[in-house]
Amino acid sequence: MTIYAPPPEFPSRDATDPGLLGAVARGEARLAPEQALELLTSAPIHALGRAADARCRAVHGDSVRTYVIDRNINYTNVCTARCTFCAFYRTAEAPDAYTLEYEQLFEKIEQLSAIGGTQILMQGGMNPELPLDWYIDLLNEIREGYPHIHVHAFSPPEFIEFVHFFNPPGKNLEEKCRWVMVRLKEAGLHSIPGGGGEIFAPAVRSKIGMGKCDAEAWLTVMYVAHSLGMYTSATMMFGHIEGLADRVHHMGLVRQWQDRALREFGEGVPPTDIAGDPGVKDTSTGGHYTAFISWPFQPENTPLGRLKEWPAPGDVQAHGPAFPGDAIARLDASGTKDQHPEFGRRLRRAGATQYLRTQALSRLFLDNIYSIGSSWVTMGPHIGQVALQFGANDMGSVMMEENVVSSAGTTYCLDEAVLCRLIRDAGFTPAQRNNTYDVIRLHSDGSSPDRRVSDWSQHRAKRLHQEQAIEVKGTAELTVGATGS
Repeated sequence: MTIYAPPPEFPSRDATDPGLLGAVARGEARLAPEQALELLTSAPIHALGRAADARCRAVHGDSVRTYVIDRNINYTNVCTARCTFCAFYRTAEAPDAYTLEYEQLFEKIEQLSAIGGTQILMQGGMNPELPLDWYIDLLNEIREGYPHIHVHAFSPPEFIEFVHFFNPPGKNLEEKCRWVMVRLKEAGLHSIPGGGGEIFAPAVRSKIGMGKCDAEAWLTVMYVAHSLGMYTSATMMFGHIEGLADRVHHMGLVRQWQDRALREFGEGVPPTDIAGDPGVKDTSTGGHYTAFISWPFQPENTPLGRLKEWPAPGDVQAHGPAFPGDAIARLDASGTKDQHPEFGRRLRRAGATQYLRTQALSRLFLDNIYSIGSSWVTMGPHIGQVALQFGANDMGSVMMEENVVSSAGTTYCLDEAVLCRLIRDAGFTPAQRNNTYDVIRLHSDGSSPDRRVSDWSQHRAKRLHQEQAIEVKGTAELTVGATGS
């Protein structure tokens, strides 16, 4: 039996010590949270990038960087949460509220399959009108009609609302969540995306995610998925009201629960009874987080985006030079909103430099996470390309559709040829992957998508497909948004 043990920490060492960073890159040492915060706040960006790149090369090698062809299907925009950073959600009564019919979902999958796609990322608002059977029947039909498509669906906040909506049996949240998840997995759910992670620190989360589950619930959902042998991802949205220590705390919780998953569900763990569901065996082991993706908050069209930028005139004189989020942020998330009068009222956006610093830190700090994804969708293709030198090994998806982030003003959409060219121009060989990061197709010869292009003017960034609802005779009816440039 293989027993998982994380690398040792050396908290007395200076975070920028080349010896420490070299050991971290080789997987021989682990950063303490205090060291991670020091790197994020004060390390020279080129040194931070070099260390993250060295760690990435130690894990993934020097030559291949990956992408996936999938489709992000947002099956409904009706949602019970009222997140201040979200421009996507609607009430059930809103004229532009929608819930897709099965036939519309299947048409989207057909289109994905036609371009060589392998996965759907299916998430929605948290719609109380949809019964459990709606999800089970949908998954069964997808499995029967499209057995080659991997279903990566339903983020932790959705599962928490499933528990509230469906009232399953169980003595606690873990058992109730497991009851629901087992049935969705049996119907064809393969893995769970890390949506709704945002920032875990309670003071921040309660401000930006009203109605959304807390960190403990989010992490518990993922723990249940891991106990069932499922792979998941983890995410973080930063660059709003949080402090820098909040980012480190968020990553620290992901790392801590990943340690637990690798320790409890790694190789050699025998099948066990699933708690709260007697007679059902967990016969697959090894469930854990496979990837971490972080991105800066996109403010357009959101209530949170209407906050004043820090510092506004007079702020420094009245409240001191510290950003309110930093003034209350603690590595243990113990800060409270009453510790600064302007907390939650000022916005500190993250540009390209802060994005690259944060991503590089995630590669170094999350030593037990295999993949770090570049967020080119929010940062733009070329910063996404630079991210491959700052610890990212994966460029994510071609993004033929996305409705949540794009509702807040981001509409980047690239085809496969451009994504391959970005990876190749960064000095790597592009490769299409699947959900478990196995290479499906290595693009090393003249038949590669980018090497078949003779006129790049036909491959410019296009608008994402977005769902729209229009008024037709007094009712809201779904129509398909344009995808042209």
